Amino acid sequence: MNWDRIEGNWKQLKGRVTEQWGKLTDDDFDVVNGRREQLAGKIQERYGVAKDEAERQVTEWERRAGDDWFDKATKRPTDKV
Repeated sequence: MNWDRIEGNWKQLKGRVTEQWGKLTDDDFDVVNGRREQLAGKIQERYGVAKDEAERQVTEWERRAGDDWFDKATKRPTDKV
């Protein structure tokens, strides 16, 4: 997945991130603001994992997300599926 797309649609995608990392707070999301490095840092902080583990988790989430998921997650209620 293109991380620029995540950053550009961060508000719509926060729910998906929350599903994966429920310990992240609204303040954490404001700091992350769609930026990959900040997300990994907040995962490190909240879950007490090493930097390489946080990076691995973000990479895995990114891989699973894929473009189909991205398109569905950002559709407006008036869009046709």
